[in-house]
Amino acid sequence: MRSLWVAILEGMRAYSLNDVHATRKRKDSWWTVFLVDPVACRLTLLIANHTDVTPNGLTRLSLVLGLAAAACFASGQLVAGAALFYVSFTVDCMDGKIARLRETGTAFGLWLDYVGDRIRVVCCAAGLAFGQYGETGDIAFILLGAGVAVLDLFRYVNAPQMKRVREAVRENRPERPPGVPSPDRYPPDAVSPDRRPLRRLPLRRRAGRFLARHRVRSHLISGIEFHAAVFVVGPLIGSAALVPIATGAGVLLLLNEIVLIYRMWLFARATPAVPRSESPQRVPV
Repeated sequence: MRSLWVAILEGMRAYSLNDVHATRKRKDSWWTVFLVDPVACRLTLLIANHTDVTPNGLTRLSLVLGLAAAACFASGQLVAGAALFYVSFTVDCMDGKIARLRETGTAFGLWLDYVGDRIRVVCCAAGLAFGQYGETGDIAFILLGAGVAVLDLFRYVNAPQMKRVREAVRENRPERPPGVPSPDRYPPDAVSPDRRPLRRLPLRRRAGRFLARHRVRSHLISGIEFHAAVFVVGPLIGSAALVPIATGAGVLLLLNEIVLIYRMWLFARATPAVPRSESPQRVPV
């Protein structure tokens, strides 16, 4: 009987905005932090307190809105497509918050969210290319659609692979004695191989603290900003801006990926993976 009353009281719980804020990612893209989360958090609070919508239901709604945005792009309605894409992404930011708030997240939900994002981006890229090519006959828009889809797929295939490399290095590197700093963290007085100090500049330190205080990742452009530039900013400005903005955002995204790969290489080189052995006899000589 007591468990029944506990369940009823939990079902009647009213969440606060602070509860919703606690479900946000520790660090996120600047587009999400400044231009999406202020709206998504308040909508999440409304849905959590007044509906029984599930996280997977929000993910499906986000996908439907994304497909509607693709249809608008395909028909040449750029502003409507940009607005629907923004709403679709906002709803996509809400499903994880609802899942963490109610503790109802599932592994299938993670898969659905990931696949839904890829479908939305590919369909919107195809819709944008089809619609603008039909209106202008310019082959550049076909290349734009293909380039956006390829860059997005590369970004989201590369990210989990880099994570696997880092995890493998951490798992296989030798144990550190207590009190010895991690080899992937340079001490303040460390120097690089060419004897240049690695101490961070004051301006960079202040910028890092500002970004950390606002939960913003240090990347200038990630996949999220890339999508926002191509499917929101560019269409709102107009057809003539689509190719330049998408090209510029694509170049910045590639540069960001190159930097991340380089940092991963430095991390792997600084902490070489040493296979663990069950006994000294297994170590080759």
